[in-house]
Amino acid sequence: MKKAGILNRHLAGALAELGHGDRVLVCDAGMPLPAGPRVVDLAFVAGVPTFAQVLDGLLAELVVEGAVAAREVREANPAAAALLERRFPGPALHLIAHEELKERTAGARLVVRTGEASPYANALLTCGVFF
Repeated sequence: MKKAGILNRHLAGALAELGHGDRVLVCDAGMPLPAGPRVVDLAFVAGVPTFAQVLDGLLAELVVEGAVAAREVREANPAAAALLERRFPGPALHLIAHEELKERTAGARLVVRTGEASPYANALLTCGVFF
């Protein structure tokens, strides 16, 4: 049995299959899920687990070269915007219209749904390499 890191076997297995350039959508409970990508649904009840908890857990295990989020997050959810700006400083964070973000999610390899119940707490991560 694993003693650290991501313990959810479905998520740990899906992460192990990712490669450079693959995209991972980390989303709130209300984000429409695209058809196609593998989905690991971690939502338990509203707010559990949070977007921040899941994002930080993923960042501890993955090499991420950048993220895309909805520009609407800045006004509608300043806490999520601040979190994203801290985790992805400068050009590592690209903000686009929410509708465009939803369109881009179709190209994700993996979707990780959280229980987050606040607006625009979504990020499309691009995997990098460790060397």
